[in-house]
Amino acid sequence: MPKHESPLAVRALFAVLAVAVCCLPPAAWAQDASLKDEVKDRLGRVDQSLDDWDLPGAKRELAEVEPLVPAELEPLKYYQGRLAFEEGRYEDAVSLLQGANIEDKPGSYLRLAKDTRDIIKRHQRAESEHFIFFYPNGKEEVLVPYALETLEAIHRAMAEDLGWTPPGGKIRVEVVNNARELARVSTLTEKQIRTTGTIAICKFSKLMVTSPKAVAQGYDWQDTLAHEYIHLVISQMSRNTVPIWLHEGLAKFLESRWRGKGGLAMTPSTQALLGKRVKADTLIPFEKMHPSIALLPTAEDAAVAFAEVFYAIDYVHQTKGSAGFRAIIQELKAGQKDRKAVETATGMPFALFEKAWLAHIKKQPFPQELLPREERVVLKEDAKGKAKDESEKKGREISFGDFDNVEEVPARRFAHLGEVLRERNRVKAAAEEYAKAHKLVGDKYESISNKYALALLELRRLDEAESVLRGSLRVYPGSPSTNVHLGRILVFRKDYPKAKTAYLEALASDPFDPEIHLALTRIHGELGESALATRARTAAVKLTNLKPEQVDHVAQTFLKDEDELSEMNVSAAGVPGGEQPAQQQQAPDAGR
Repeated sequence: MPKHESPLAVRALFAVLAVAVCCLPPAAWAQDASLKDEVKDRLGRVDQSLDDWDLPGAKRELAEVEPLVPAELEPLKYYQGRLAFEEGRYEDAVSLLQGANIEDKPGSYLRLAKDTRDIIKRHQRAESEHFIFFYPNGKEEVLVPYALETLEAIHRAMAEDLGWTPPGGKIRVEVVNNARELARVSTLTEKQIRTTGTIAICKFSKLMVTSPKAVAQGYDWQDTLAHEYIHLVISQMSRNTVPIWLHEGLAKFLESRWRGKGGLAMTPSTQALLGKRVKADTLIPFEKMHPSIALLPTAEDAAVAFAEVFYAIDYVHQTKGSAGFRAIIQELKAGQKDRKAVETATGMPFALFEKAWLAHIKKQPFPQELLPREERVVLKEDAKGKAKDESEKKGREISFGDFDNVEEVPARRFAHLGEVLRERNRVKAAAEEYAKAHKLVGDKYESISNKYALALLELRRLDEAESVLRGSLRVYPGSPSTNVHLGRILVFRKDYPKAKTAYLEALASDPFDPEIHLALTRIHGELGESALATRARTAAVKLTNLKPEQVDHVAQTFLKDEDELSEMNVSAAGVPGGEQPAQQQQAPDAGR
């Protein structure tokens, strides 16, 4: 963890310590030199423990030094304030750091404590066995059961894979509203966050994540929670000695462990980018990644390097299993350099490991037909044309801008014509134009696939629509819109187990779409999962302002009518008596 007070400021605090010790009562004068050394040594150990992500160790050292010096000693207050901040006692941290005369400036612990206190003080909280989840008062309440379920699952998985469970109490997870707030509670600037697409940070012995509502197309928020927790485990387990390339490789490879095996997080578009560089023989050698991937000359180089590191970890796992991960971390904790740690864990010279790792990359089944796409998270306020308001009607909504990224001009023209015809309710003709576009580009564009599928749904050509949607998911796994459209087909067919999978996949990126929770209310009920049905019903009530009994009615009639396959809205038609509830909002289109 980087220090936020300057070395000069910390030296000044120790100068204050020397003066304070000299002012001890005369009986202590004979021992002041040894006492001063002991206090300085113990405070140094507190500082090191905090840098090592060892809060219990820092707390023990502070408890030893507190009886030895005056309570008002500034260095003591400084480290008490640091500890209070990392334990989430922000009001205490502010008071203590002010007592230590820490300057209130950007990046200082005092400013961080003040800003975090002000942002979090009105948050709600929920707890599980190992986590405390703080969230804004609003629709983020929907996240709570899914977030805690994800976190507990990754906690169990890392205990199994890495042999580590965080000591010292429950882990704090703090949800912020937007990039502005994330900048205030972290050491990143808002500009850095927007430029890099940073959406979550593990720092100060906690996880900080941005609400999915701040992101134009949502993001894989459950995988992100798992990813950041793995960073925390690695930092604590290694005493903060793992270099960034290994940190990111391990976290990316293991982030899918909350929902299954490791190594599921590599996207086809990233594989396509890597495949392009393999073909061009322009992979990034390890020497150029060192000391930091962030120093590479282009964003594409950095993306390629991170993908390569993912496969380095994949190779370690294939050859040594999770024991290989534990060995690397333990060697680094013991003071070994990264190359030596890898050599010890794998039993081969690093040059041979690198050669085997690069050969492993070249063996991957790259989707050569795909063009790489930018995967940086785009915030709503930065999105082209701005994100649509959640209350806008969905389903048959016409949008020509959806095809702006289609590079093949003939395909874009066919798709535009399909939109024109669909707008005029000439659905069969529209489907023919979408089919022409889809034939030219296949599954390459999510927008073409989904518009084509929606037209097919209107024509009741469900098998064809399902085929198109599943092809799109091969390229864009986890897409909320595609999964929702697929889920509609499966619910209509009463294939509830598969429908459940589709809607939960959609929820993992877009948790605030009411249709997802209405569908899950119906699905869980049909499967006899009463507790999960209650969870989904509670979320639907929160997002729609319907009463619980109204949600039940809408859920039970959900997709009983074929017309809802291509257009789903929570409206007065779905409410008993046909009356619109106060402040009811129509469900946003998962299909956009």
